[in-house]
Amino acid sequence: MGVSSKALAWCWSSLLCLGLVSCGSGSHSATGDGAGLTPAADFSLSATPSSLTLMAGSVGQQLSVSAAPINGFTGIVSVAVTGPAGVTVQPATLSLTPGTAQSVSVSAGANAVAGGGTLTLTGTSGTLSHSIAVSESVVAAAAGDFSLNVAPSALTVVAGGAGQTLSVNAVSTNSFAAPVSVAITGLPAGVTAQPATLTLTPGTPQSVSLSANANAVAGSGMLTLTGVSGALSHSATVALTVSVPQPDYTLALSPASLNVVAGTTSAPVSVTVSGVNSFSGTVSVAITGLPSGVTASPSTLTLTPGVAQSATLTVPLLTAAGSSTVSFTGTAGSLVHSSSLALTVQAAPTANAPDVTTYHYDVARDGLNARETILTPANVNSTQFGKIGFYAVDSKVDGEPLYLANVPIGGQYHNVLYVVTEHDSVYAFDADSGSQIWKTSIIGSGETTSDDHGCGQISPEIGITSTPVIDRGLGPNGTLFTVGMTKDASKNYHQRLHALDVVTGAEVSGSPTEIVASYPGAGDNSQNGNVVFNPAQYAERAGLLLLNGIIYTAWTSHCDAGLYTGWVIAYSETSLQQTQVLNVTPNGNDGSIWMSGDGLGADSNGNIYFLDANGIFDTTFDANGFPAQGDYGNGMIKLSTNGKLAVADYFQTYNTTNESIEDGDLGSGGELLLPDQTDSNGFVHHLIVGAGKDRNIYLADRDNMGKYNPATASPQDNNIYQLVTGQLGGQVYSTPAYFNGALYYGAVNDSLKAFPLTNAMLTTYSSQSSTKFPYPGTTPGISANGTQNGIVWALESSTGSAGVLHAFDATNLANELYNSGQAANGRDSFGTGNKFITPMIVNGKVYVGTQTGVAVFGLLQ
Repeated sequence: MGVSSKALAWCWSSLLCLGLVSCGSGSHSATGDGAGLTPAADFSLSATPSSLTLMAGSVGQQLSVSAAPINGFTGIVSVAVTGPAGVTVQPATLSLTPGTAQSVSVSAGANAVAGGGTLTLTGTSGTLSHSIAVSESVVAAAAGDFSLNVAPSALTVVAGGAGQTLSVNAVSTNSFAAPVSVAITGLPAGVTAQPATLTLTPGTPQSVSLSANANAVAGSGMLTLTGVSGALSHSATVALTVSVPQPDYTLALSPASLNVVAGTTSAPVSVTVSGVNSFSGTVSVAITGLPSGVTASPSTLTLTPGVAQSATLTVPLLTAAGSSTVSFTGTAGSLVHSSSLALTVQAAPTANAPDVTTYHYDVARDGLNARETILTPANVNSTQFGKIGFYAVDSKVDGEPLYLANVPIGGQYHNVLYVVTEHDSVYAFDADSGSQIWKTSIIGSGETTSDDHGCGQISPEIGITSTPVIDRGLGPNGTLFTVGMTKDASKNYHQRLHALDVVTGAEVSGSPTEIVASYPGAGDNSQNGNVVFNPAQYAERAGLLLLNGIIYTAWTSHCDAGLYTGWVIAYSETSLQQTQVLNVTPNGNDGSIWMSGDGLGADSNGNIYFLDANGIFDTTFDANGFPAQGDYGNGMIKLSTNGKLAVADYFQTYNTTNESIEDGDLGSGGELLLPDQTDSNGFVHHLIVGAGKDRNIYLADRDNMGKYNPATASPQDNNIYQLVTGQLGGQVYSTPAYFNGALYYGAVNDSLKAFPLTNAMLTTYSSQSSTKFPYPGTTPGISANGTQNGIVWALESSTGSAGVLHAFDATNLANELYNSGQAANGRDSFGTGNKFITPMIVNGKVYVGTQTGVAVFGLLQ
C-alpha cells in the first residue's frame, strides 16, 4: 500500500522516521493523515564549557557532561571521550543517568603540542547514539619564578641602640623551588646587617638584624634587597630611618624588698638614677602605695644621675600585718620611670601574758594566775631563779602592783607594771627592763600626804594605800583608778578618786572627784539624821572593785580610833559621779572594811561580798531576819547592786558581839569566792570562804548565807554552810588562794596550809610548809599553766625583819622549791618586809611590794 505525500512531509520534517526504509517502508505504519503514529524515546548530550584552554604540564580543567531525556527516556547513557595526542581525560568514560551531570578532568601533558583541537564525546544507549564536540586549545607551560617579600616595609634603628629585625621570604610561582641568594644594598654609613647576605629556600623566611652604631648619622634612606636565582632577579625595598637616641635615665632601688616589724623603722632604701644618652637633669621621686599609717622619710627625693639617696619607712605599732607594693616614681620633664619595692609588714611581737587589773587577779579574789607558762617547779630554784631587779619608788608600796601586757607606748609594745605608793604617787615601769615610763603625783596643789593619825597601821604617811583597778577598754588607752588621801594647808583632809590614762599617766577629763557622803542614821558622826563621811577619819585600805562600770570603794578606820562606821561608796567609771552609798553600821559605830588589803568580791550576778570588821550588830531583827537598825558589824556580808545598793544576805558568828568587844573581828581577813562546788549528791554550791581573828574558817552558801543564830543555839554556828575549827594555828590577817580543788591559808605564826575541797566540803589540811609565817601571816599567790605546774608563792612580810619570798610545790607544801634566803651573800634579799602585801606573778616574774620599791624575781640569765 503506498504512503501519502502528507505523511512523507511529516516524516522528513520531524527526523523521527529513522526506522523507515526509503521513507516508505519499515516496521512503523500510519494511515490517513498520520494521527496514529507514537514518537520514540531518545536523549540529547551536552557539555559545559563548550571550549577549554589547557596549559601544558599544568593541572586539569573540569568539564561537566550531562544527558537530557526526550520522550520519557530513562536509560543509561555510556559516554566515551576522545581527543588529540597529549591530552588526557579522567575518567575516559562515563555512565550517565539522564538529568544528572558528571565531571571529567581534562589536562595537557608537559610535552603536549601547543595548538587547537577537538574533544569528541559520544553517548550510546542501546541503538541510540549521539555525539558532541568541545574545542580545546593547548598553550605552552609558563616558566617557574619567585617574588621577594620583606616585612616590615619601614624600619627605624637608634644609633647605639639594639638591633631591629627584618623578615625576608622568597615566594614561589609556577612551582619554582630553586635557592635564592639575597644581597642588601643601600645601608647608610654606620648601619650593618647581620647576616649581610641570605640564601633562601622558597617559602621559608629568614631574619636579618639591622643595627646602627653610636656614631651613625641620623637620616632616612631606602634599602634594597635583591634576590637572584639563575637568570631570575627580583628586588624589594625597605624605608630605613636612623635616629639619634634621646637622653633618658633608669631608676633603681636597693634592696628591692623589705620586711619591717610594726613599731619600727625600716633599713634605708637606696634610690639611684643612672643617666642614659648623656642625661644630666634632676629627677623628682615620689613614694606612693604605702600602707595606711606608714610614712616615708623623706617623703620625696630629688636625685641627680649617679648620686644615691636613701629613704626609710616608719611603720606604726598597730599597723596590720600584710604585704604591699610601694612605688618610687621618678619624673624629669616628660620622662617618667618607676621602680617597685615589695614591702612586708610583720606584726610586732607581743607577750603571751594575761593582764592583772585588780587585786588577786580577779573579782573572786582567788589569787590564781593560771596562764603562767615560764615559771615551773623544775626551774624555780636558787640556781636558776632569783632576784633580777628592783624598781625604786618614793614611799611604801602597800597596794598590789598591777600589770598590763603589750601596751603601745612611744611606738613600741611594753609590758607595764603599775605601782602606787603612800606618797600619793603612781608609777608606770617597763615590767621587763625596769625603766620608768611615767610617774604621776596625785597630791593637790598646796597639799601633802596625810599624817598617820597616831596609828602605826599605815605609817608614817598615808597616800595611796589600796590596790587600784584598771579598765583597759575605757578611754583611748585604758584607765587606772586609784584613791589617794591628802591634807591641805588648813589641815583639812581629802579623799579623792582619780582616773589616769594608762599610757600617759595624765588625769582624764573630770578627774579627780572628791569623796563625800552621807547616809540616813544616828550612828557615830551623825548630823541631822544622817551619818556623815569624814575623810580625816578613814583610809581606803580594801582593793578597789570595778563591777559593771561602777567603781566601789570601802573604808577603814585608823586603829579603831575616833568616830567611824562602815562605808561602801560607788562612782561611775565614766563620769566619776557618785552612784551609790551604803553604810553597814549607820545607827551604831565601828564596822569598817579593810580585810588586810583584800578587795570587795563579786559574783557573776553582780552581787558584792566582803568581811566586815568589829562593830555594832543589831540583835533585834525584822521579819526577814535582818537587823532592824541596819547594823552588820563583824559580819560576812552580801550586797545587791540591783537598784539601790543594799544588804541582800549575811552571816554572823554566834558570838559576834563578844568578838567585836574583844577586837576579835572576822573582818581582819579577806573573802574568796570559790568556783562552783558539787557535792556527793550532784548539787552545785556557790560558796564564799573567809577567816579572821577567831582562827576558824567559815564557808557560807552565797545563796543562803545563814544570817544569825545566838550563842544559845546548838550546835553553835549551825547556820553556816560549814565551820572548820582547829585547823589554823593563828589569827588571820590575810586572804586565801585557790587552785585545783585546794584552798591555801597562811595564818599568823602558822604554816602555810592546803585544804582540799571534797564533795563541796573543806577537809583537814593535806600538806603544810615547814616555814611558819610571823605577823601578819601570809596572803599567797599561785602561778600555774592551766592545772599544771602549780606553785604557791608566799611572803614573810613582817615590818620588823627581813622580807622573804617563798615558793612551794602546790601539790605538797612540804616541798619548798625556793626562798630568797637560800642564795649566798644575800643575793636575793630585798629589805624589810611590808605587811599585807602579796606577791604578784605574771609572765615569768614575781613582783613584791616593799617599803621602798618593788623587788622583781625571775629566771637568772
